[in-house]
Amino acid sequence: MLKDYYVMTKPGIIRGNLITAIGAFLFASKGEVNVGLFIYAMAGIALVIASACVFNNYIDRDIDRAMERTKQRALAKSSIKPVNALIFGTIIGLAGLIILGVFVNTLTMALGFLAFLVYVILYGFTKRRSEHGTLVGSISGALPITAGYTSVAGKIDEVALILFFILVFWQMPHFYSIAIFRMKEYQAAKLPMLPIKKGILNTKIQITIYLLFFFMAVSWLYIQGHASATYQVIMTLATAFWLGTTIKGFEIKNNKDDKAWAISMFKVSLNVLALFSFVIAIDNFLP
Repeated sequence: MLKDYYVMTKPGIIRGNLITAIGAFLFASKGEVNVGLFIYAMAGIALVIASACVFNNYIDRDIDRAMERTKQRALAKSSIKPVNALIFGTIIGLAGLIILGVFVNTLTMALGFLAFLVYVILYGFTKRRSEHGTLVGSISGALPITAGYTSVAGKIDEVALILFFILVFWQMPHFYSIAIFRMKEYQAAKLPMLPIKKGILNTKIQITIYLLFFFMAVSWLYIQGHASATYQVIMTLATAFWLGTTIKGFEIKNNKDDKAWAISMFKVSLNVLALFSFVIAIDNFLP
């Protein structure tokens, strides 16, 4: 039973978002880390994300029953009562917001609440009705890195906005790749994902466009003097590798190979994000 509650928070999503938040926190700290603030910020951010995931599980339990990889989720198989999930999600969400508001700052608390609303309500609504749901979801996914930065900076400045857009543009190729290799499952759940509505070729074109925007945003952090030359070199090479993998997708002629390509794109995107988060975390010590 306890494991079901834990899994309902989607630990993988929490870890992924915390990696970016940690990178941004250390980037903003400029080599002088407040350990107490770090613990409170990451705990608060993690709890708000966990709460949003619980509410998402509650809203999507009908969809989850239709998809092979999600049909064993607690709410989908009714091993947890929906009302208990709502109570659990509310408690941890309020705990996260209180921690952010009391021990971090009100701006970061507000960003956490905004991320919750966008993910649970706006994304939850649009993904069932439009192929643009992924773009809406990218907003909530880009707020943890912003919150990591504002936990230290206490303000929305140019760096905060650049970090936000880097994550928005990173998420689009990442989630469109998932949409391709999970396309049959999304069809079963009757979700209007881009590959279903517009085709795989159109999705590959969109992936390429967003990847170019990602590189522009990543480079802007350096161009504006906020990151080191080493950062720029590393991220240029990483993005070039990602783009090379993307271009190979246009040579594919069958759905089986498209799925394998999309899985490789998914893995590359995760490695690029992990590398980006690591590099900004240590950037203050790089030449």
